[in-house]
Amino acid sequence: MSAHDSSAIKPPQKPQILSCQRVAQSRLFNVEAIDLRFSNGEERQFERLAGSGSGAVMIVAMPDPDNVLLIHEYAAGFEDYVLTLPKGLIDPGEDAATAANRELMEECGVGARRIEPLCELSLAPNYMRHRMNVLLATDLYEKRLPGDEPEPLVVESHSLEDIDALLAREDFHEARAIAALYIARDRLRAERDAEETLYRQDF
Repeated sequence: MSAHDSSAIKPPQKPQILSCQRVAQSRLFNVEAIDLRFSNGEERQFERLAGSGSGAVMIVAMPDPDNVLLIHEYAAGFEDYVLTLPKGLIDPGEDAATAANRELMEECGVGARRIEPLCELSLAPNYMRHRMNVLLATDLYEKRLPGDEPEPLVVESHSLEDIDALLAREDFHEARAIAALYIARDRLRAERDAEETLYRQDF
């Protein structure tokens, strides 16, 4: 078997959860300690931020076929403003698409007539039980809803084909936003290539 052939490699058995208890809680976060026994008999205690609610959404919103909307918001972790994609929690009773449209209206002042799922992303999975639903929003229209932001957000439009220019900025570094833009760009490129192929076949 070659070094690159993983077809014959059996995944390890998941460790047994011996106990799970909450060790700290704040307004936003629950910290859990998990005692685990691995298949080789080793026991370890892991800590994680427990997931809560119905999840969250991040939106790649395109006002036209070439550009994407980004927002400036204050990030307490960095004590500075960052440039990122609009995002937010899924409220009770909402699905991901409904939450995405609401967040767009609250943060960018637009709604979307078309919203489709792109992918799910995690962040620091060793420590966080959290997934972000990434959605592509197109066919936008003006519509604003009041949100829970402490101040109005500044909205910018950037070329989806020039992600390198964004990466050169000091305020654009959120991994999930970067991954979402690349995934959206590649999805749209593939769709355009397929349309061009069909067009050439017709003629």
